[in-house]
Amino acid sequence: MPEVTIEIGGRAFEVACAPGEESYLMSAAAMLDEEARELAAQIGRIPEARMLLMAGLMLADKTMGLRNRLAQAEAELARLRAAPAPEAAPVEVPVVPEAIIDTLAEIAARAEALAATLDAPEAR
Repeated sequence: MPEVTIEIGGRAFEVACAPGEESYLMSAAAMLDEEARELAAQIGRIPEARMLLMAGLMLADKTMGLRNRLAQAEAELARLRAAPAPEAAPVEVPVVPEAIIDTLAEIAARAEALAATLDAPEAR
């Protein structure tokens, strides 16, 4: 079992962990160290056991807050999943009236005829 030296609140501790868990342990120790340093900055030097207890309680408080937020998010997600899907609104697609299509076709035919007349050799 690997042993890792961690530092919390300026004090070194030897801690054993499962193989492959060293980086996880170092990350957890860094979080605890951050809380311990914050305590030391506010209170000053305190006994090791009290520092660890207070830092642990501060982390536990943050963890509880995150658990509450997670529970609220999960409840909201469950509510949204259980809610009936909104009805699809009908989509209206504008349709060009047949009379306008016919008129545009006549105009296009006249324009093509006029273009053909201008392209004809006798029009030059």
